[in-house]
Amino acid sequence: MRSAWTGTAYGRTAAGFGALVLGAGLAACSGSEKPRSAPPPRSTGTPAPPSGTPEPAVHPFNGGTRGLANPVLAVKIENTAPALPQSGVKDADIVYVEQVEGGETRLMAVYSSKLPKRVGPVRSARISDLHILPQFGRPAFAFSGVQSKMKKYIRKAPVYDLSQEKAGGAYSRSSAKRIPYNLYADPKDLLKRAPKAAKPRDIGFRFGAAPEGGEPTRSFTARWPSATMGFTWSAQQKRWLASWGGRPDRAAEGGRLGGKTVVVQYAKTTRSKFHDFLGSYTPLIHTTGSGRAVVLRDGKSYKAKWSRPSEDKGTTFTTADGKPMTFAPGQVWVLLVNDGKPYTP
Repeated sequence: MRSAWTGTAYGRTAAGFGALVLGAGLAACSGSEKPRSAPPPRSTGTPAPPSGTPEPAVHPFNGGTRGLANPVLAVKIENTAPALPQSGVKDADIVYVEQVEGGETRLMAVYSSKLPKRVGPVRSARISDLHILPQFGRPAFAFSGVQSKMKKYIRKAPVYDLSQEKAGGAYSRSSAKRIPYNLYADPKDLLKRAPKAAKPRDIGFRFGAAPEGGEPTRSFTARWPSATMGFTWSAQQKRWLASWGGRPDRAAEGGRLGGKTVVVQYAKTTRSKFHDFLGSYTPLIHTTGSGRAVVLRDGKSYKAKWSRPSEDKGTTFTTADGKPMTFAPGQVWVLLVNDGKPYTP
């Protein structure tokens, strides 16, 4: 199924400068496939909920009862060694892990139920983010910047632009790390600049008791061409503890990162027609359509299927027998990995 943003391409942050490099045009292609040239649609704002729609009984992002009507904020966060430990990730409702150039990964943390005091290191946006974000309505989106050729895509996207360029007063540099790994943001200050940011809505997740079956699982390692993230079940903490590159992935606030539910979503990764000044091509991750997944919860792994009919719709997960794949209430990690071997497009 063609995405509403198909035909756009990712950029890359140039090392040490935090700038994205895109070529002209709009298409993304794989192999000998010709790039598409249809421009992405303009934002039409946040869809209005049906009249009289009651407030959800639980938060649609984490299954909890806190902050059901709080606005939605998404933040791009560096996920390489110089950025660790990261700030604010442990308070996110959802943490997406996306492949970027060179086979490395970057996070997009989504907040609503609560906000950390500080989040970062904040890094630049990718058009992959604009493929994921429409399902949230029109959220606030924080990032360090983009190359000039990508600015028109941000302007047309259904997001409130809270980049460093637009909301500089909400950002600050830390002397503890070197540029570009030392930019942090104040989430409360960011949201003051987007008073109409979308409220939480159904994005397809379902929370509840664990489905029948499942395979007892102690740990799982997700692999990208130049990065790995592992998750080990802690019966004591009743959550999956994260590792990065084989080492414990710690939060700047203390303790280990990790979530109650970890979704390994296998999605087709292809080469866009664009690349950075080093010659590394930008991946295009296809998050609409359908595919296979592995869901980790309560010390077990479940084979599942994901489905997302269009970018303004959420992603649903079902078990092998077609029933809803329920998540454990709490933080959800979504690891977007190539459907096949790790692949550098």
